[in-house]
Amino acid sequence: MQSQSVTDLTGAGATAPSDPPSDPAAGGVGSAGAADFDRHVRSAMAWHFSEATGSPFWLAKRSELGFDPLTEVTGAADLRRFPDVSDELRTVPAAALIPRGAAPDQAFRVYESGGTTGLPKRVVDGGYRSRMVAWAVDRLRANGVPQQGNWLHLGPAGPHVIAFDVAGYAARSGSLCYTVDLDPRWVKRLLSAGRRREVSDYLDHVLDQAELVLRSQPVAVLNTTPPLLEAICARADLRALVAERVGAIVWGGTAFSRESLQLVEREMFPGIPLVGVYGNSLMGVAPQRPRQDGDAYPCVFEPFAETTRLELVDGDGRPVGYGERGQVRLHLVSEEMFLPNIAERDTAIRVAPAAGSAVDGLAEVASVARFEGADVVEGVY
Repeated sequence: MQSQSVTDLTGAGATAPSDPPSDPAAGGVGSAGAADFDRHVRSAMAWHFSEATGSPFWLAKRSELGFDPLTEVTGAADLRRFPDVSDELRTVPAAALIPRGAAPDQAFRVYESGGTTGLPKRVVDGGYRSRMVAWAVDRLRANGVPQQGNWLHLGPAGPHVIAFDVAGYAARSGSLCYTVDLDPRWVKRLLSAGRRREVSDYLDHVLDQAELVLRSQPVAVLNTTPPLLEAICARADLRALVAERVGAIVWGGTAFSRESLQLVEREMFPGIPLVGVYGNSLMGVAPQRPRQDGDAYPCVFEPFAETTRLELVDGDGRPVGYGERGQVRLHLVSEEMFLPNIAERDTAIRVAPAAGSAVDGLAEVASVARFEGADVVEGVY
């Protein structure tokens, strides 16, 4: 895949590109910084808003925008002009999200969000997620995750993309991925109804399944969520089993306070790499970057720079300064999904980019109490 030239995409009479926006696997926009990402955005506008290549969803929206994305969107800053369409992802037919320029034989998957703020949101994927997983694997290895060995995914599967990601991590090392049955929406439903005893019983059931795998199968990496990791720590025999057999723990899906993270890392699993991954079905993944000298935070996340920008903004939508907390706003610009200006349910502290990085970091991610008019119920994912 190749990008069109800047002149082709922004000049008068710009036409649809013959190829989708920059492919990270073929060089992409990479770490060169803002100028390259701006070129990627211009290429994406020609792809997503051409009658020949755009998706029915975005082509139908073009006349409603109040501006021409083909000529008036020239870089990342202009992505803020788009409306937040994430609420529409709850009901739009998934097929309407697939670009017409996709190859006829390209297979697409449908993934859903966790439903934390209401009905789940849906996205499609025809291969982009696999390329992001390939990048994320290298980040995980840089944080001490073993290059070889089987994975145990103690988290949701079904329509949630995380199970696909974890299976991809294992596959790229030529290893197996074990999974455990877990329905996070059932846990949220129980919590919303105040049925905490049933939640406890269900978590015991889930942990029992994990213990069976750990006692009978070789597992090098455990992938799970902070609530489930804390539940493991509360069962002394299971915690000892994890400490004995697992070489690294990867966590994500819900917030992890600095105090709880440091307790688990230093007291419960000393000497075992504990690596965080922030993300969701819409944005993809933002793994923890390797710790830098002078880092003020034990865990700093960075998104996939080729396609993703995560801004932290104040109540008026203006970017906050470094060291300040703001609400997460997503701009995803890939060849398969275009999701600009999406308000996320989380807040985080803005951290300056690491040396050689093109993107800001995020630290101490936390969910807001209410979002999109609904109470935020995290549960175990």
